[in-house]
Amino acid sequence: MDVPLWLWAVFGATVIAGLLVDLVAHRGPHVIGFKEALRWSVLWVGLSLVFAVLVAVSVSPTASVEFTTAWLLEKSLSVDNLFVFALIFGYFNVPREYQHRVLFLGVLGALVFRGIFLLLGVAVVQRFTVVLFVFAAILLYSAYKLLKDDDDTYDPSKSAAVRLVRKFIPVQDEYSGARFFVRSAGKWVATPLLVVVAAIEAADIVFAVDSVPAVLAVSDDPLIVYSSNAFAILGLRALYFLLSGMLERFHYLSTGLAIILAFIGVKLMLQAAHKTISTAVPEIPSLVSLGVIVVVLTISVVLSIRRPLPEEPTRPDALNATEKPD
Repeated sequence: MDVPLWLWAVFGATVIAGLLVDLVAHRGPHVIGFKEALRWSVLWVGLSLVFAVLVAVSVSPTASVEFTTAWLLEKSLSVDNLFVFALIFGYFNVPREYQHRVLFLGVLGALVFRGIFLLLGVAVVQRFTVVLFVFAAILLYSAYKLLKDDDDTYDPSKSAAVRLVRKFIPVQDEYSGARFFVRSAGKWVATPLLVVVAAIEAADIVFAVDSVPAVLAVSDDPLIVYSSNAFAILGLRALYFLLSGMLERFHYLSTGLAIILAFIGVKLMLQAAHKTISTAVPEIPSLVSLGVIVVVLTISVVLSIRRPLPEEPTRPDALNATEKPD
């Protein structure tokens, strides 16, 4: 795929400008309300769609479809991240006014780690096409885990990143505003907020195991795979606060995401067979993939609204937490 250098420049400038504006707009701790989250969500979705148009004009309509499919796929998979974020915030009792700062640093880390994982994935796929079968197996297994609802067993305290922070850095029990380090008895110690950031970063690395193979099923072009991930990740914070208190209402989303992962796994398997076994094996076009993702997500949301749960779930929900720790 022939991608002009200026398109990379536009993408980089958009990401940097968006992060800087976000940082300035939220330089002071405050609770993100629904209207503010809605404005930011509209902004990031709008920028993603504008970039898709630029890809269509400067590269090709097919590349634009691949970008949109990969972006929507990553956006839908990120919904599962939100449940884990809520669980982490609830476990550490993070005050709502500090949650955006934690997610902002989480986004910065995710952009770096996803970039590394995706570039490595692209290099491996281009050199060893047979690895696509392995990626397909990962996606199919992830779909199975979603149907089993194994995410309920996630324990933030058992995260390797959290254990490492606590092992090498002294951590005080109470929060000290939005600070990550404070001086206590003449020594620098970490606040629980640093541990929360470590837990968020560790969770994103775990989710990358699903998202990286999924996006590589759509395209192996570096710009498409990374830009789609980046725009989905950048809009994740706004989506989190936008769906504040409503995550558990969309109880069919896990089933929908499992169907999407299974479909992408089958698509990747056919793609691998087409490249390594026989060109007679059909491939699923990206436009079909886009249609399947849209339809499955729509049905999942509609069914969740029309068939609500009979009672409130007991999952810890930090999105509604308003009290600070003692």
